[in-house]
Amino acid sequence: MATVYTAIAAFENSARDLVVSTMIESKGEHWWGSVKADVRNRAEARMENEAKHKFHAQRGDAPLNYTDLKDLLNIIRANWDAFEAFLPSPDWTSSVFDAVERSRNVIMHSGQLGPRDVERVGIHLRDWVTQVGA
Repeated sequence: MATVYTAIAAFENSARDLVVSTMIESKGEHWWGSVKADVRNRAEARMENEAKHKFHAQRGDAPLNYTDLKDLLNIIRANWDAFEAFLPSPDWTSSVFDAVERSRNVIMHSGQLGPRDVERVGIHLRDWVTQVGA
């Protein structure tokens, strides 16, 4: 599962990179303030909680590092006009995120994916890379 985990982590980073670069281009450097309050509040609360644990490495220094895939999807949907040049539709993006997240959750909770699940992840990741060039 280590290889699948690594591929999923790379996918998540790719999705975050796409959101950041697209939002900066669309809204400017202070784009985070335009994100819906529930997404911002959840990410910022996680960030504040982790900051209390100075003995442990942090996820990153940007609130976006503290979001889930569903939060990224919410940002994409709310700013679709900025993302439609990269992604075919919000529904396609949702299907990729949902499929990858389902497998991600199994792996992150010490589960094992079967061969069909690994293939499914591979197909979605291949499609993502082909679509966004990540």
